[in-house]
Amino acid sequence: MRDFAEVALDVARGAGAGYADVRVVEERENRVYVRRRSLQLIDENESFGYAVRVLIYGAWGFASSTLLSKDSVAATARMAVATALASGKARRMPPIVMAPEPAHVETCVGPCEEDPFRVSHGEKADLLLCACDAMLRVPGVVMTMGLLEFSRVHRIIATTDGTCVDTTNHFAHPMLQAVAVVGGESQERSYQGGARQAGYEFIRSLDLMANAPRWAEEAVRKCTADPSPAGIMDLVLDPDHLALTMHESVGHPTELDRILGWESNFAGRSFISPEDVGRLTYGSPIVNFTVDNTMPSGVGSWFYDDDGVAMQTFPIVRQGLLVGLGTTRETAPLIGGLRSAGCCRADGFRSFPINRIPNLYMEPGTDDSVTPDTLIAGVDRGVYIQGRGSFSIDQMRNNFQFGGDMFWLIEHGKVTKPLKKVTYRAQTRQFWGSCDAIAGRAHWKPFGLMNCGKGEPSQRMRMTHGASYCRFRNISVGEANA
Repeated sequence: MRDFAEVALDVARGAGAGYADVRVVEERENRVYVRRRSLQLIDENESFGYAVRVLIYGAWGFASSTLLSKDSVAATARMAVATALASGKARRMPPIVMAPEPAHVETCVGPCEEDPFRVSHGEKADLLLCACDAMLRVPGVVMTMGLLEFSRVHRIIATTDGTCVDTTNHFAHPMLQAVAVVGGESQERSYQGGARQAGYEFIRSLDLMANAPRWAEEAVRKCTADPSPAGIMDLVLDPDHLALTMHESVGHPTELDRILGWESNFAGRSFISPEDVGRLTYGSPIVNFTVDNTMPSGVGSWFYDDDGVAMQTFPIVRQGLLVGLGTTRETAPLIGGLRSAGCCRADGFRSFPINRIPNLYMEPGTDDSVTPDTLIAGVDRGVYIQGRGSFSIDQMRNNFQFGGDMFWLIEHGKVTKPLKKVTYRAQTRQFWGSCDAIAGRAHWKPFGLMNCGKGEPSQRMRMTHGASYCRFRNISVGEANA
């Protein structure tokens, strides 16, 4: 593949490119889906292709192909060059400048103890069918669904800077859901553990069969639960729930391309400005957010991003203060950055890589004696929320509303009964500023998200979030519409 990449890079150099890269992507995917006691889908997909990206006179050109021969690669590179030259004539912004990055030559393989593509479809289907059957045996459960998704992504990236990296990553993502109907009321409960960079060993570790009846029983309990109370009260939120909250209110607002307005016509902007770094109070003094794109199980840990930048660990929020942003080699120089934060990714060879949320997590509390029970004990009246649910957030990532998957009323320091249809509303900085306690490291948990949407044409991306249990004071809580 190195010979083919050099063909494209030579065409780019010959056309006067200041920078060029070739990205080869081979991907295999497998999905097994069941509904009730019936196998609905076994899906196997494989794709292979490459893209050439060229920067000439400060403007990008991009072209991709599935045809692999020296002539085809050269033709694809010439198409990228032609696009860059045409883009340069229409350019209305200052010339693009790429942040420097050392040359990297390395082969990297992510964690995978048991190849999921060697596990039979029958074994995967049996696991889901048995779990769904166990949930259907719970009185009141009328519908169940189960899904196992696996993918392997092999990338080769070569650049005119001298980088040539070869990476392979495996991803595993399970889903189980139970829907219950009691007295005309319908509610659902699902497995909420997220995805991991791992092989089939991750699925075996979850013991879905043993846990399935509990999720079904909680779906039934939600049907007969009291609706949400309304008013200003305290919240205790679990790590699965916080994964989505931080994704929307911390991850997206700190993407530099969104801050610069590049996504304003589709995905929105941000209430943050570049000048806020080092000045803006984002949360209470105990709130710390960290990026770790080297996290072994993180679904955003790709070793190198699609700019060929080595993945890193760096702070976003420290002691409540905004100190960092997610950047790429293109966006970092626009705010005086000397190096990219390694946040440039594409969802396939056909897609142009863009600024994406990295593996972003909230640091656990520093006092390991603080537990979820400790947090609940400090609440006179409030709600304990488990799992992800509905959400809505404005285009500036400021005003938001979140639901959840399971809700419990807290009274006088104790969980007393289940609730349903709970949502809470806040503004981003107000919400994180109201965090007054975080459970210790033993209660920290990662959550891999596989379907973050952004860009035009739209792209899906993977990243892992993480948190321990947290308590928030004086949040507006009310009943949802569904």
